Amino acid sequence: MGPTIAEFFPPVVLFAGTPFELNRVMLIRIITTLVIVLLFWLGTRRMTLVPSRGQSLVEIGLNFVRVGIAEDLLGKKDGRRFLPLLTTFFFMILAMNLTGTVPLMNIAGTSVIGVPLLLAAIAYVTWIYAGLKKHPGTFLRNALFPPGVPWVLYIIVTPIEILSTFIVRPVTHTLRLLMNMIVGHLLLVLFFLATQFFFFEAPGLFKLFGVGTLAFGFVFTLFELLVATLQAYVFTILTAVYLQLALADEH
Repeated sequence: MGPTIAEFFPPVVLFAGTPFELNRVMLIRIITTLVIVLLFWLGTRRMTLVPSRGQSLVEIGLNFVRVGIAEDLLGKKDGRRFLPLLTTFFFMILAMNLTGTVPLMNIAGTSVIGVPLLLAAIAYVTWIYAGLKKHPGTFLRNALFPPGVPWVLYIIVTPIEILSTFIVRPVTHTLRLLMNMIVGHLLLVLFFLATQFFFFEAPGLFKLFGVGTLAFGFVFTLFELLVATLQAYVFTILTAVYLQLALADEH
C-alpha cells in the first residue's frame, strides 16, 4: 500500500483522551526542540576566547544567520534587534525538517501545518509590529495606498494590495514550507516501500527493480537534506525581507 495523507495524522501514543495527548509528530517536535536547546547550551555554557570544537560549531551557525541574513538585509542595528527571532526560525525549521530523514522518526516536524502556520503567524505579527513602530502614521497607508498612483486606480490597487500583502503573503509563507516537507516525505516513503516490495515480494527477476528504487531512495534522501536546509534558509530570509520592507525609509 502506497503512502497516503494519513501518514501525517498518526495515532495517539501518549496521554490518550486528555488535553495533552501526543502523537508521533508532536513527540518528534518536542524531542527536536529539546535537542536544539541542549546542543546550544552545551556549545555556549563555557565560552572561551579560544573556542572549543562545540563552541566553534555553534558560533559558525549563529554567525551564518547574523551576518548572512540578519545584518545583510536589515543592517547591524535592526539585524541584531531581530536576530533572536531569525535564529530561532532557522534552527528550529532546519532541525524539524531534518527529522524526515532520521531513522525511527522518518517524518518532518514541519510536515503538519501547525508549526509552519505558527511560525508564519509570528513572522506576520512581527512584520506589522515593526512597520507600525517605525512608521506609525504611514505604514498601513502606504501599504494600502502606494504613493504615486492616481487616486482613481486605488479602486483596483488597494484590494490587490490587501489580498497580496495581508492575506497571500502569510498563506504562501506557510504553504511553501509545509508542501515541500509533505511531498518529500511521501516520495521517500514511496521509494522505500517499493524497494521493500521488489526485494521481498516481487517474483523472479522483478526483484532487480529493487536495486533501482533503493538507489533512487538514497539519492532522494540526499536531495531531501538539501531541501530541508534550503527551506529553513528561505523561510528565514523571507521573514527578514518582509521586515526590511516594513522598516524601509520610503514608508
